[in-house]
Amino acid sequence: MASQDGIPTAAGILTVGIDPLAFVPGAYVQFLRLGGDGLDAPIKDEKRLDGTLLDVLRQLDEVLELNITTSVDFTSGRREERIPDYPLVALQQVVRNAVLHRSYEHTASPVRITWYSDRVEVISPGGPYGIVSVHNFGQPGITDYRNPALADLLRGLGYVQRFGMGLPSTRRSLERNGSPPPEFTVTDSHVSVTMRRLP
Repeated sequence: MASQDGIPTAAGILTVGIDPLAFVPGAYVQFLRLGGDGLDAPIKDEKRLDGTLLDVLRQLDEVLELNITTSVDFTSGRREERIPDYPLVALQQVVRNAVLHRSYEHTASPVRITWYSDRVEVISPGGPYGIVSVHNFGQPGITDYRNPALADLLRGLGYVQRFGMGLPSTRRSLERNGSPPPEFTVTDSHVSVTMRRLP
């Protein structure tokens, strides 16, 4: 992906660049797993997920799957039931949206995933974009893309679904799991999503 004068675009650097961080300093995901419910808790795991956008998304899927704890209930019914503390689909939707919709300009901040003992928080740099505002964020049908070239690529590769389905899919997945609904903090500078652990 290059402009008409042959200069690589940001989307090109992020998707096929040899070293995207050399040109886009915040183009990575910081994962932190803590052994408590505050930032002062002991660190259980820490990772920096970087590389091309596809490398980052593959690493994210691995990290999410490794950190989900699944309980097995074999006393409530005739068949055993496996119940994750967080549904994988909800986590994937939230972190993929964070990577896709984040601002890659005017910030060196990464997407941050902080996995506490009682919740997972995902912070994406850059506030709402286009027709999406702090006031209408999350309303059905109110969607926009800050990074349309990345959205087309991720849709073609099967990482994101059709336009505007990320939040409804997240809510539905959490509800089916018996988990609390997601909590959003939306400002002009970032979007934060909190998912609470299944009680």
